[in-house]
Amino acid sequence: MNLSIRRAEPRDVDGLVRLLATLFAIEADFACDADKQRRGLELLIASAKDCVLVAESGGGVVGMCSVQGVMSTAEGGPVGWVEDVVVAPDHAGRGIGRRLLAAAEAWAVEQGWTRLQLLADRNNAAALGFYGHLGWGRTELVALRKYPA
Repeated sequence: MNLSIRRAEPRDVDGLVRLLATLFAIEADFACDADKQRRGLELLIASAKDCVLVAESGGGVVGMCSVQGVMSTAEGGPVGWVEDVVVAPDHAGRGIGRRLLAAAEAWAVEQGWTRLQLLADRNNAAALGFYGHLGWGRTELVALRKYPA
């Protein structure tokens, strides 16, 4: 399989929106809204401190991973949030997710970030096993959210 990992470009947004629809279909906390996903992707792609990585094969987008920078008081510097790790179902099991996460880690090191973190659906045993196999450790933290009025 001819596969390349690269930074996303505006021309990739339609393919990335389709991948997010696949991801959000299996995540109970999120709903697919193509307009919102498109807006968010355009902001991330344009951001200098964030990175959207694309796996491309045969001229099409077959996987993605985004990394967003935040400041951590615990680490005393910048760290990264990994989000939206998804591979097209017809390309699953080929090491694409592993390659995307390796590229995200390399990019984070280039930025001088000391930690990466991500959230995964607690009911997605396959994803949790995948991340654990790649050395991602669980924490004692619980994710909470609120939509401010």
